[in-house]
Amino acid sequence: MERVLTPPKTPKRPTERTHHGDTVVDDYEWLRAKEDPEVLAHLHEENAYTNARTEHLSLLQEQLFEEIRARTKETDLSVPTREGDWWYYTRTVEGQQYGIHCRAPIAGPDDWEPPVLEAAASETPGATDAAGGPAAAPAGLPGEQVLLDDNVEADGEEFYSLGSFDITPDGTTLLYGTDLEGDERYTLRLRALDDSGRTFDDVIQGTAGGAIFDPSGRYVFYATVDESWRPDTIWRHEVGTATSEDVKVFHEPDERYWLGVGVTRSRRYLVIEAGSNITSETRLLDADDPTGEFRVVWPRKEGVEYDVEHVVAGGKDRLLIVHNDGAVNFELVSVAATDPEGPRRMLLPHSEGVRLEGVDAFRDFVALEYRRDGLSRVAIAKLPPAGIPADATPDDTLHELAFDEELFAVGLRGNPAWEQPMLRLGYTSFVTPSTVLDLVVATGERRLRKRQAVLGDYDATRYAQRREWATAKDGTRIPISLVYRHDLVDLGEPAPTLLYGYGSYEASMDPGFGIPRLSLLDRGMVFAIAHVRGGGEMGRLWYEHGKKLEKRNTFTDFVAAARHLIDRDITAPDRLVAQGGSAGGLLMGAVANIAPKYFSGILAEVPFVDPLTSILDPSLPLTVIEWDEWGNPLDDEEVYHYMKSYSPLENVHETHYPPILAVTSLNDTRVLYVEPAKWVARLREVGADPLLKIEMAAGHGGVSGRYSAWRERAFAYAWVIDRAGAHPSGE
Repeated sequence: MERVLTPPKTPKRPTERTHHGDTVVDDYEWLRAKEDPEVLAHLHEENAYTNARTEHLSLLQEQLFEEIRARTKETDLSVPTREGDWWYYTRTVEGQQYGIHCRAPIAGPDDWEPPVLEAAASETPGATDAAGGPAAAPAGLPGEQVLLDDNVEADGEEFYSLGSFDITPDGTTLLYGTDLEGDERYTLRLRALDDSGRTFDDVIQGTAGGAIFDPSGRYVFYATVDESWRPDTIWRHEVGTATSEDVKVFHEPDERYWLGVGVTRSRRYLVIEAGSNITSETRLLDADDPTGEFRVVWPRKEGVEYDVEHVVAGGKDRLLIVHNDGAVNFELVSVAATDPEGPRRMLLPHSEGVRLEGVDAFRDFVALEYRRDGLSRVAIAKLPPAGIPADATPDDTLHELAFDEELFAVGLRGNPAWEQPMLRLGYTSFVTPSTVLDLVVATGERRLRKRQAVLGDYDATRYAQRREWATAKDGTRIPISLVYRHDLVDLGEPAPTLLYGYGSYEASMDPGFGIPRLSLLDRGMVFAIAHVRGGGEMGRLWYEHGKKLEKRNTFTDFVAAARHLIDRDITAPDRLVAQGGSAGGLLMGAVANIAPKYFSGILAEVPFVDPLTSILDPSLPLTVIEWDEWGNPLDDEEVYHYMKSYSPLENVHETHYPPILAVTSLNDTRVLYVEPAKWVARLREVGADPLLKIEMAAGHGGVSGRYSAWRERAFAYAWVIDRAGAHPSGE
C-alpha cells in the first residue's frame, strides 16, 4: 500500500494591514522572519516534503542531469576578444563548477584575427597563472595567463558569483568583485597582473556589480547600495589609498532610480547613468580629468529614456542619443558633445513598426540593434571620413544583416575595442546552437568563429520551429514561438507541451537554443513561448499595454495562448505545463487562479506571488523603483484595488488547482522566499497540493556553479515531464 505523505502544517498567526479603508488579514506574514529558527525549520520541512513527494522522479532526474552533461563540452574555450595588447577569454574544465578567466598576447598591432580554438593544446607549454606559476588547468592558448580562477575563489563556499571584472587599459591590474551569499553585494579586490600576482590592500565591501577602472588606471569607480539593495551612490577610489578616503562622486536620492557607472568605448568619457523603469539621465566626465565634475547630458524628464554613445564624426566629438521623447518606439539623433542640449540632427526617425533598442559607436562604423515583427535585428552604418552627411537617410547608410531562419535572435556580443575593424555578433535560434560571428565591416564578410558544441548525435534537421498566433479577448494577436522534434511530434495531435511566459519590464523572450531543453524535445514534448504583453517583443506599446492598470493583459494573453494550443490540438489540458520565473512567476500564480483547467502542472520559479504586500512596503528591497512598473498602491487607491484583484496570494479560491511546484532561494533579494512560502500555505487551505523547494544557499538566479545549475534544471524538468505525461525515458 502506498504511503500517504502529509504536507507541512503552517501555523496561522494573523496580522492586519489597512490601506484605503480596506483591511487585509495575513495569516502567514510571520514567515518573513528569515533568521527565526522556527521559520528555518519550517522551510527545511517543506524541502523534506518536496523531496519525499518527488522521490519517484530521482532516477529520471539523474538521467536528465547525465543527458545535459553528456551533450555539453565540459572543457571548452570562449572566442577570444581583443582589448589592448591581449586576447581575453574564459575557459571551462571538465569537473569544475566555474570558469577560468584568461588572456594571451596578440601577435602585433594589426592582429584582429582571434586565435583558432582548435589550435589550443590540451597542455599548453609556457602557460602561467597571474603569479607566474604554471597554469593549473588544461586547454589554454599559447602564452596564456590565468587572471582569475573562479574555482579557486569559490573553494569551500556554498555560493559564488562574480559581479565586477575589469582590467586597467595598460593591462597591469585586475579588479574583481565577488558575492558569497547570493544577496548581490560584492567585495572588490585588486590584483597585480605581473609575475608577483600580488593582491592589493584595497578591499571594498558592500558594492554593487559593475565597478570599473578609469582610463588612466589610477582610480576605481564603483557603486554602493542602500538598505533596499538599490545602487544609489557612485564613489571614486584612488588605487593604493585607504577606502576611508574614497570620494562620493554622485548620490541619487530619488528611490525610483538605480545608478551605474561606465566608460565610453572610445575611452573619451566616464559615464554615470541614473534610471528608473521609465526615466533616465546620463552624466559625462572627460576621462582626462577623472577627479572633475560630471555634467548632465539631458536633464531628466519624467517618462523620457535615453542612452548616450560617443562618436567622432568629421573629426568632431558628437553624441549619438537613442531616446523616446515624443517617439514611443525611440529615435536616433546626433548632438554636439560640447552642447548636448543644442541642435539635434535626426539620424533615424521614429517608426511605428520598429522598436529602436540601442546604438554602439566605433571609430569607423556604428551598429544599431532594434526589433521588427517580433524579432531582434542588427544593422551597420559605416562612418565616412567627413562624418555623417546631414542629408543622409537610413536607406543610404544602414545595412541590415539578414538571416534565413523564421525564428532567431541576434545581437552584439563582446566588442570592447574602439578601433576594431570587425563587429562581433551572437546568433541563435531554437534549433541553431549559440553562434559567434565576426562581421568584417569593410567587406560585409561573415566569419564563423564558434558554434556551441552539442555532443552526441544532435541533428538540427530533426527539429522544427514555427510561429503561431493566438487571439486575445480584445482581438490582439499574440505570437507564440514553438519548437519540437518533428519526427516525434505531429502538430494536430495533442502532445505534451511546456508553455513558458514572462511579460514584464519590456523584456523580450527571444527564441534561443538550450541543451537542457533537448531532453524535453527528445521525449516528444513541444516547447513554446507565449510572447505576452508586458514584454517588448512587438514594440514599446506591447510593454505599455501590459503594465500598471493594464497588467491583466499579461495574464489573459497567456491564457489565450494556452487555449490556442489546445484548440489547435497541438496539446491538451492534461498534457500542458506552464512555466515562468520571477515576474513570470506572478504570471504563473495569476493563471493558476483564472484558468487552472488548462494546465496539468504549473512550474513557478522565484515567483512574485505576493506583489501587493511587497509593493506596499517601501522598506523592502526594490519596492519604490517598482512603482513605475506596477503603480503605487500606497498613494493610488485605484492601483491598490487593481493589484489586489490579480495578486495570486490574495485571489486563491476554492477550485481544482493543478499540481504546482514553486522553487525559490533563501537569499534572493529581488523576490523574497516568503512570497512563495505564504502562497503555498494559502493554496493548501483550499485543498490544493503544491510543492515548495527552497535553495538554502542561492540568489535570484538560483544556485551557483554549472553542475549545480544542471541538477536544479534536471529536478524541474523531471517534474515537468511527469506532469505533462511525456515518456520518461525518451526514445
